[in-house]
Amino acid sequence: MKQPFSREQRTTIIYGILCLTLFTTVLQLWLLAATMNAFLGGDDLVIWPAALASLGCFAFNAYLLRFIYRMERRDRQL
Repeated sequence: MKQPFSREQRTTIIYGILCLTLFTTVLQLWLLAATMNAFLGGDDLVIWPAALASLGCFAFNAYLLRFIYRMERRDRQL
């Protein structure tokens, strides 16, 4: 059976996940700004690739959130 994470280990993991979430959120905001700039400039070809990239960022953030929930649930059970 695995040992639960210590408080310091959980804090380090949470800070790392917060940094990754902040990075992907800023990336999504930049992607939105660049896509809107291109769209308003008449370039329609960037919409779908940008939407797929944004969806990938969302999926990554959802995975990180799921990881936190699973880590907390596992620590409570042990």
